[in-house]
Amino acid sequence: MWSVLWAAVRSKAPYVTFPVAFVVGLVGSQLERFLRGEPPPTAQEEKSISEQREDRKLQEIAGEDLTKVVSLKDKLEFAPRAVLNRNRPEKS
Repeated sequence: MWSVLWAAVRSKAPYVTFPVAFVVGLVGSQLERFLRGEPPPTAQEEKSISEQREDRKLQEIAGEDLTKVVSLKDKLEFAPRAVLNRNRPEKS
């Protein structure tokens, strides 16, 4: 008789544990909200890291004259430096 009872409990376990877990989670969530209280509303939503970076870059270039750039003729190197400068001859 015990084996039949355990087989029935084992086969119906997911149907019993899900509602129990749901109720325990709901009660815990409400208890935590009651104990901690509602969070204070923020005056301004926090900006993401990428938005903060874009704002900082815009502030940095706000006072600069963007028409003055270095010409390609004045640059010494056109390609990135090779790893450990193995493939380039020494410049004098």
